[in-house]
Amino acid sequence: MNFRAYRAVLLGVLLTGCASSPVPDLKRLYETRPLPRGPTVDVGEIETPVILVHGAFGARLRNRETRDEVWPGGLGSILFHSYEDIALSVDANTLLPEPSASEAYAITDSAAGKDFYGAIIRTLETAGGYLPGNAGEPVIDRRRRYYVFFYDWRQDNVETARRLDDLVTQIRQDYGHPQLKVDIVAHSMGGLATRYYLRYGRVDVLDDNEFPINNHGVGRVRKVILLGTPNLGSVSALQEFLQGFKVGLRRIPTEVLLTFPSAYQLFPHPIRTSLVAADGQQLERDLFDAEIWRAFEWSVYDPEVRRRILADYDDPATGEARLELLERYFGKHIERARRFVWSLSVPLEDTSVRYVVFGGDCEQTPARVLVEEVNGESVLRLYPGDVQVRNNGIDYEKLMLEPGDGRVTRPSLFAREALDPSVPRHRYSFFPLGHSILLCESHDSLTGNISFQNNLLNILLTRDQPLQDRSMQR
Repeated sequence: MNFRAYRAVLLGVLLTGCASSPVPDLKRLYETRPLPRGPTVDVGEIETPVILVHGAFGARLRNRETRDEVWPGGLGSILFHSYEDIALSVDANTLLPEPSASEAYAITDSAAGKDFYGAIIRTLETAGGYLPGNAGEPVIDRRRRYYVFFYDWRQDNVETARRLDDLVTQIRQDYGHPQLKVDIVAHSMGGLATRYYLRYGRVDVLDDNEFPINNHGVGRVRKVILLGTPNLGSVSALQEFLQGFKVGLRRIPTEVLLTFPSAYQLFPHPIRTSLVAADGQQLERDLFDAEIWRAFEWSVYDPEVRRRILADYDDPATGEARLELLERYFGKHIERARRFVWSLSVPLEDTSVRYVVFGGDCEQTPARVLVEEVNGESVLRLYPGDVQVRNNGIDYEKLMLEPGDGRVTRPSLFAREALDPSVPRHRYSFFPLGHSILLCESHDSLTGNISFQNNLLNILLTRDQPLQDRSMQR
């Protein structure tokens, strides 16, 4: 047999093996008894409703008046639009976003042929037997329901937590049970808003550094499943904030991103070493200090960004006033972001809700950015290939990247300072982890992973027995 024929046979064997790889039959695995349709009597008879919480960029936005979709829009928009029209307007007095002309109106199930949340919704319905629930519609039977919580992902996560509380309250009213608990499945940034909700509910604790925990959400939630959540922040989010968020063939520019309060709240937590020098040493720089951004000329202080902003105004004085407003806005929200990430780290006394964490750890993922000295100037390097003057003996790939899902590193997923799991958790990182499941999957494809879906249904549909019942079965 010649080499060409041998290669063809080998390729056929490999393809046949891949095609026949077994996958779980979710319908068969979770085929359960027919659920009664009669009215409920008490909360113990209710199949726990599930709330699906998407991540950043995960809801469709439309203009409130015209109903035209502004995010993500059609294929043409995804490929060629830079989305300047989704920037939030700024109130010059409060330095908060003004009421937006756009609203979230649906989850982004798919876009440009890529599935984001469609697969998990179909799995809940077809294999899990869940019906789509509509908030405000009374529930008169005992069948399973899921609710999609879509929100304006540009806004502060504290506002998102309040809206989540509105939904939970409405579901309790719809079921007619004020003590009803829900299950929450949260992807990416949605997990941060969920964690805030459990600790603080509707209260904004970011005006100071006290963070008084009230456990408002704990009494309203049975199980929490976090999927690809950056529990100690994301260096990828920082990179995108600095260079623009790539969509199709263009990028959403940083002057648009900096109007999103939530974008700051994705930055890496201070307990993680996120900024290093070319010799591999940690740089003691506070990424939540606006003066550091000014010194390095990042974001609103970037000369190119400033030129673009000024170019939008015929009157130079108006352009300068806009820059001054954005600088003050940046200062307010970078400080709120500092407090937000710390508010999720302070210890809890009530750990009755422990997180089930899913995530990926098979892709090299940005974990640090590097500052290189070039001709007496400090230059930021976002990726290992950008480093120009390399020190012998330093592996810049290993220094700047860690295993993850391409956007969230494994340490951030578990709220750990170090990749090595044997290293004790940082004393200022409190994270009530129940158990974890790791996948070989990229961040945006986690929800469609069949192993995730299989384990998710097993977690949601398993009814935990009281401790006294378990002891009697020994």
